[in-house]
Amino acid sequence: KLCGYLQKLSGKGPLRGFRTRWFVFDPRRCYLYYFKGPQEPLPLGHIDIASASFSYHQPEAGAAAPGDEPAAFEVHGPGGAVAVLKAANRQDMTYWLQELQQKRWEYCNNLDAAKRDSRTSPTPSDFSKGLVAKDNPGTILSQNASAERARNILAVETSPTDLVGEQAASQPAPAQASAINFSLKQWSTELKNSMSSLRKGNNENRKSVFYTTEEWELLDPTPKDLEDSMALEEKRKHLAEGSKGRRLTSSAFPFDFGRIPHKARRPLLKDMIGSSKSRTGSDSSPTEWCSGNGSKLVSELQLKYQSQQEELEKLKKDLLSQKELVRLLQQTVRSSQYDKYFASRLCEGVPKDKLELLHQKDDQILGLNNQLEKLNLEKDSLQQEVRNLKCKVGELNEQLGMLMETIQAKDEVIMKLSRQLSECEDSSPSPSGAVNSPTATCANKDLQELDRLKDNLQGYKTQNKFLNKEILELSALRRNAEAREREWQAKYTSLEAKLCQIESKYLILLQEMKTPVCSEEQSPAREVITQLLEDALKAETSEQPEQAFFKPHLVSEYDIYGFQTVPEDDEEEKLVAKSRALDLRSLSLSENREISAGVKWENYLASTMNREMMRCVELKNLIRSGIPHEHRSKIWKWCVSLHVKKFKDSTVPGYFQSLLQNALEKQNPASKQIELDLLRTLPNNKHYSSPTSEGIQKLRNVLLAFSWRNPDIGYCQGLNRLVAIALLYLEQEDAFWCLVTIVEVFMPRDYYTKTLLGSQVDQRVFKDLMSEKLPRLHAHFEQYKVDYTLITFNWFLVVFVDSVVSDILFKIWDSFLYEGPKVIFRFALALFKYQEEEILKLQDSMSIFKYLRYFTRNILDARKLTAIAFGDLNPFPLRQIRNRRTYHLEKVRLELTELEAIREDFLRERETCVEKRDLISDDEEDS
Repeated sequence: KLCGYLQKLSGKGPLRGFRTRWFVFDPRRCYLYYFKGPQEPLPLGHIDIASASFSYHQPEAGAAAPGDEPAAFEVHGPGGAVAVLKAANRQDMTYWLQELQQKRWEYCNNLDAAKRDSRTSPTPSDFSKGLVAKDNPGTILSQNASAERARNILAVETSPTDLVGEQAASQPAPAQASAINFSLKQWSTELKNSMSSLRKGNNENRKSVFYTTEEWELLDPTPKDLEDSMALEEKRKHLAEGSKGRRLTSSAFPFDFGRIPHKARRPLLKDMIGSSKSRTGSDSSPTEWCSGNGSKLVSELQLKYQSQQEELEKLKKDLLSQKELVRLLQQTVRSSQYDKYFASRLCEGVPKDKLELLHQKDDQILGLNNQLEKLNLEKDSLQQEVRNLKCKVGELNEQLGMLMETIQAKDEVIMKLSRQLSECEDSSPSPSGAVNSPTATCANKDLQELDRLKDNLQGYKTQNKFLNKEILELSALRRNAEAREREWQAKYTSLEAKLCQIESKYLILLQEMKTPVCSEEQSPAREVITQLLEDALKAETSEQPEQAFFKPHLVSEYDIYGFQTVPEDDEEEKLVAKSRALDLRSLSLSENREISAGVKWENYLASTMNREMMRCVELKNLIRSGIPHEHRSKIWKWCVSLHVKKFKDSTVPGYFQSLLQNALEKQNPASKQIELDLLRTLPNNKHYSSPTSEGIQKLRNVLLAFSWRNPDIGYCQGLNRLVAIALLYLEQEDAFWCLVTIVEVFMPRDYYTKTLLGSQVDQRVFKDLMSEKLPRLHAHFEQYKVDYTLITFNWFLVVFVDSVVSDILFKIWDSFLYEGPKVIFRFALALFKYQEEEILKLQDSMSIFKYLRYFTRNILDARKLTAIAFGDLNPFPLRQIRNRRTYHLEKVRLELTELEAIREDFLRERETCVEKRDLISDDEEDS
């Protein structure tokens, strides 16, 4: 992760200057975001690296800067915008420039390598997981070999310092010349960041955090440090109370001379002034006064501190002795009570040898207790000794560091003296020394000038190499952009020609349809229609790769999720599917033109670079509008982890693998049914279409592991489809926890058991909601006696899989994984609301039921459906759904009890009646 501290030139007029900022590179959009600090949630702004160029200036010949001086470089953006950044030294500047060049090169090449389909994200695919990510590998186009070789030759090898990288977040920001570190241009962002740190609520939300790796590292002080700090404050208060009228400062920092005895605290300035007024010897120097009075104060404080330490040690010893005395007395009392109990209760009628045995065991127990207490005391003493040794080791490390610094300083002094000695020897008086001294001085100056010129020459070589590499990369990127523009122009021309051909054929068709046909011969219009159908259903092959790009691929064989867009068997259904796919394509293109949702997602994700994602209204609204394809894996995984955190915390590492291993090695009653349903899960998806598909094995593993975790359910038809959808964006273990979230967190108990009790209850709850939210439609169904729960039952069981088009399906799943099962009721009602008027036009039960079987496949506008689900159907309280579930659960249980009683009566009559012995039940027929 490319991040670190840099100084950015900002401001106007007298406020213009360099301000320290925390920079983070985002590879999703090739943006360099800058924050006020590593813990700020919102960025102050960003720099577009994809369309930028870099440069820097070599210091003037007369002012060559050493390597540890700050070095500035410029980032030239589109429109003439220039961002001036300053690194802590030249090494950091070179590293930043090299890394930014590399990131720009990779991003632009990935942009060229990505598919031209506007629904495919050009960003690197390592942000996506699961089976969908395998379809869009983030490969880089093979570039010109000579250009790559030249880039490697011109590259400058550098390594970052401590101010670059994730570890820099835990270090203080470097000092800057200007004390003003507030941006007037981004004042609203500054205020939001300030308010977010002061916002009341959960204490965890107010912790200073920085995202370093997959976990979140808290930079708050540890509880031990807080306890030490409080103990030192208490000690300081007692010390202040014990002093006789002398005022001492109580610092808020957890440092005290009590922790470091050899470092005394300085006296206060007013104490020094007061003591100076009372001095009689006014002719003494300030140095003598400070040393005399300061040493006296230090000696008094040390003596007082030592006496209090001795007194504290005595009190501790007395306390320990008193505790030991109390322990012995308690032990004596217990033993006497025990003897008394034996003497009064147990001695009656008990043989003498057994009493002696009991006394012996009692003595052994007491001895063991004493031994245990001694061992505990020894353990405490050893622990105290270990702590003392650790303190000594720390002190020795400090002394070692001081000694190393002293040695280093002495080495520098020795080197300096050696140079002076050599200079003195060179300029020592000799018969010819006086004559040659001007010549020697000139020679030294020439040597210094030569060294300076060599340094400047090396700097110019480095700058020349960097600028040559920059020119080479910009030229290559410009050529790629020109080639991409030519390809788009060719595609546009091809599309325009295709459109002209289609319009011409449709005009001919309209003309023929207008002309009346009197004879029974085949009219030219039928030929035109046949030709148009053949052209529309023609398979798109890639036999000619050189022309593949120029062919207008409006509808591909599979969508981005792997679902087949056009079926192969039914010609009529194929035409309808092709028309539906074109409508979806048109909707997606129109949505892509409106970039507001994408910008909101990018801004939100940029705000989470330095903090953890949390549940909030902003995130809920974004998820309801749909998660972008490239971010869905990350958000789904976060949603699942949010719901199953309590389960995962109670499991050991490798829990999923251990479940899978047990399910494979031991006899599993669910494995047979799982194998039967694997290829029937999603046959229209290429990831599950054949036994050798990659998704089949992953699907098998997740279902087997879950059946071993939850043997009460084992396997139920419907679970396979839930897992198959989850595996498209999640890895195996995450998909397993996704299934746990749906079955064990979201849905009620007995939802996927053999009786499907929870599913039946939800259908009755849905009927109540239909009568409340859509009364006209509910009355229409009641009038024609249409049981629509036969259709909606499968919607609830598999969360709309194979019931709606894929774009709407995944948007439903986005909200479902974040908000829970209430989303299913919302979208089920919204689907009926969407086509309410069309359903009301149907006037017989057969046509209504036939329409209900397929009407959801014709709903394509996800935005309108979402607006109905989360807008028109409000209010939608979850408490109401829970209450109705409880009410209908009791009714369904009573009905099942009655059915079970009827079944038992039937079996009893069959056994007793000869005529009914040949009858069998449905369960017996299935088995």
